[in-house]
Amino acid sequence: METKGFFTLGKRKDHCWLITPDVKPFFTMGLNHIDPASLRYPENIHIWKQKYCGSTVRWIKESVVPNLKDWGFNTVGWVQEVTVKKWQHSRPFTNDEYQALGIPYCHLLPFIESHQWETHTVHYDFRSEDWKEWCDYVVRSHCAELADDRNLIGYFYSDCPCWIHERPHNAWRGPMFGPERLKSDAGRRELSALAEIYYRTTLDAIRRYDKHHLILGDRYEANAPIGMEVLQAAQSYVDVFSFQDFRDPVTHLDEWYQKTGKPVLLADAAGLNYRSQSFYKPNNGKWYADTLAALHKNPGCIGFHLWGG
Repeated sequence: METKGFFTLGKRKDHCWLITPDVKPFFTMGLNHIDPASLRYPENIHIWKQKYCGSTVRWIKESVVPNLKDWGFNTVGWVQEVTVKKWQHSRPFTNDEYQALGIPYCHLLPFIESHQWETHTVHYDFRSEDWKEWCDYVVRSHCAELADDRNLIGYFYSDCPCWIHERPHNAWRGPMFGPERLKSDAGRRELSALAEIYYRTTLDAIRRYDKHHLILGDRYEANAPIGMEVLQAAQSYVDVFSFQDFRDPVTHLDEWYQKTGKPVLLADAAGLNYRSQSFYKPNNGKWYADTLAALHKNPGCIGFHLWGG
């Protein structure tokens, strides 16, 4: 990995940090799911047309960036949003749209669609030649334009992949690896080998086109079974372990840092009252402030990206 002039990782006083291209320690405070979809509904599209002339670039420059800075964020955590519940994500920003930001950001590479909330997609065969070709296609499509961007922190992979867990709406396909098989040594070795192929293939594809940026990896669901075999396989192929956690992120991220010794990122979390009948459920500001302060004390934590869905 060639790091000069790009984000990398380092330590200051025994604390892990992102290191900026200007060689300064950086704790990423991001907002996720930044998407203009709400401005394109019939009741709002006049704003989209009149105020922003139908231009995503103009919306980013005139609304997104000023608001993020006013609210105290220093990063765009991840831009994509769920289009319809249990369907796919919206498209990512284009290179031109990222350039309009002018601030650090992360980008997700859609190698797999095994999200725990997604209903429709079958699992990939990581041992197949088709999988290798697909990874190369994804990287060509995404990284070719982003490879030299100093504002890009790094690449995520899947959002909450179902390595060894499932949810009721996708039980038809099951997890990528049946958890009952982990009761035997042979099964644990098989999961390790499968995960090693996955992480090695994805990294090899990225490094053919981008030798600079950090690998932030899968955004694991911290409140579902993950499997140490998966993280151990990923250890040599990712720079950071990233987690989603809407329950107890401070405790869980400390546990994962202690277990792995690798920098950790709270990639998606929020303090919400899910039982509220209100259509809009505001984030709890005190929860955010307390969580952010506690994560700063975790010597392995490099940032917190707030769920903005």
